[in-house]
Amino acid sequence: MQLKKETFIFDFDSTFIRVEALDILCDVIYHDSAAGAQILSEIQSLTDMGMEGKLSLKESLTKRIQLLKANRDHLGDTIQLLKNKVSPSVIRNRTFFKQHKDDIYIISNGFKEIIIPIVQEYGIKPENVLANTFKFDHDGNIIGFDEKDELCENKGKVHKIKGLELGGDVIMIGDGYTDYETIEEGVVSKFYAYTENVSRKVVLEKADRVAPSLDEILYDLSYKASVSYPKNRIKVLLLENIHTDAKKVFEHEGYSVETLSGALTEDELCERIKDVSILGIRSKTHVTEKVLECANKLHSVGTFCIGTNQVNLDDCCHKGVAVFNAPYSNTRSVVELAIGEMIMLLRNIFPKSVKMHNGKWDKSANGSVEIRGKKLGIVGYGSIGSQLSIIAESLGMEVYFYDVVDRLALGNAKKCSSLKELLAVSDIVSLHVDGRESNANIIDKRAFEEMKDGVVFLNLSRGHVVDIEAMIENLKSGKIRGAAVDVFPEEPGTNSQPFISELKGFENVILTPHIGGSTEEAQLDIGNSVAKKIIQYINTGSTHGSVNLPQIQLPELQRAHRIMHIHENVKGVLAQINNILLEYDNNILGQYLKTNENMGYVITDIDNFHNVELERKLREIPNTLRYRILY
Repeated sequence: MQLKKETFIFDFDSTFIRVEALDILCDVIYHDSAAGAQILSEIQSLTDMGMEGKLSLKESLTKRIQLLKANRDHLGDTIQLLKNKVSPSVIRNRTFFKQHKDDIYIISNGFKEIIIPIVQEYGIKPENVLANTFKFDHDGNIIGFDEKDELCENKGKVHKIKGLELGGDVIMIGDGYTDYETIEEGVVSKFYAYTENVSRKVVLEKADRVAPSLDEILYDLSYKASVSYPKNRIKVLLLENIHTDAKKVFEHEGYSVETLSGALTEDELCERIKDVSILGIRSKTHVTEKVLECANKLHSVGTFCIGTNQVNLDDCCHKGVAVFNAPYSNTRSVVELAIGEMIMLLRNIFPKSVKMHNGKWDKSANGSVEIRGKKLGIVGYGSIGSQLSIIAESLGMEVYFYDVVDRLALGNAKKCSSLKELLAVSDIVSLHVDGRESNANIIDKRAFEEMKDGVVFLNLSRGHVVDIEAMIENLKSGKIRGAAVDVFPEEPGTNSQPFISELKGFENVILTPHIGGSTEEAQLDIGNSVAKKIIQYINTGSTHGSVNLPQIQLPELQRAHRIMHIHENVKGVLAQINNILLEYDNNILGQYLKTNENMGYVITDIDNFHNVELERKLREIPNTLRYRILY
């Protein structure tokens, strides 16, 4: 509860709304015509000159009105368009405007006829809108404005606010130089340079408070906001060339994003992660116990790939850190590469291509066979293995598979009861297992002995699942006709580091730099998919798609406040949460609990806003792993 009166004064153009209202009016009049584009450019230049103090406001307004040649009939369409141009953080905080409507003013060098219909929907009183007014002729043409109103004069906002004789603290929020003048002249207590929509250098150089959103202002002033923590303070670190769309998704949400092209070592990550709320990695960066000890603000880890074995999931659970991945996004890309490599190996394409580059013409069918009719053995029948099964069968292959988990056979695929059975029957063996420790060297010396002579062998899963020395021995002996390897026990951290492997130099081995899922389509889908899962978790508490937290998927509830509580799975925690909420006169509007063998995850929607003491008590419940106010 506020102990003293505070009055908020908002600029309209590029603050309350994302755009300049007269720009939209110009679009309505000229409908994106060539003449309209020229007029709009001139209007925008005049607007900037007025906002930056390089042109008198009266002169700027006069020239803009003359250029527009607008009519009253144009205003209705302009207003409807502008209602969809309200700043995102203003929309999020609609409740704030309605709760404090008596203490909120709109001040603008724009025009009441446009502004009032828009801000009224947020509870702002028409009499609290301080702006210019149009002059119309008998035909409804806009021919000017009331030049007697001080708002069309230089320092008009200063004089207008001074004339209100407001008591208590007066807080000015705006993007232009005319807004900054209010603090410079001492008629307001605080000024926030508002940058959600536009940043004006002349204002930023002078202002001592910069706010990228209304959430930041309300947080700074200890007011109730739509979100408990300003989004611009949420730091995201994306490593290993994660697709640029992921960065765009996070930035669109208002988060602060840093990207690095390569992986980080454990010590490097320990140093960089201290203020990070969201970490995005691929396969080479490892999130260890040591890293998590340094991650004081970490809420979520996104593995922008299929696997999660590079993340210590148990420690993430104990710290209440949600982990998300993309289990299906690059499935097709890996399958297509596997099929392509099978064909290349069976047709001896790779060595023939090398000969051609060396000027040798080797036209021969010897040892070149079709993929049709061959027996394909798939080790690991998850999302990739099963899709490979379908496509391989459509190409005329006979498919066998083996998986430690009981999987449903698709199409005419045949399930093998053991790895030995699969290896003995397969002309081609393709690995599609995950990176768990128990899968280390599942293809060892004995496994190669159990394969057919002349087998084609592919590993597009994990580097450590194959005994490389045994593989080399069988390549040299001719047991393996050809091989394709996309993953390696040791891989360079960046593209600038050298690749070292004993597999180099074999003309019948296709080596690729861990690019099974590296297609533009897959990386785009992964970037969007993982980023959006994390944002849903941060915003609403939804854990749908999390690999380590109990999964809850729920909508955002309007006119409520949401808290999340992660705790060890012991008796009585939910009762303690509800007793504390009852103690502080909260009615529970909705509650969702999901548990697994280690932890419980509770989302609670309440009607009464939190206070510091309530938060402290919820955090201090025994066995609590993490508590957070979502909104």
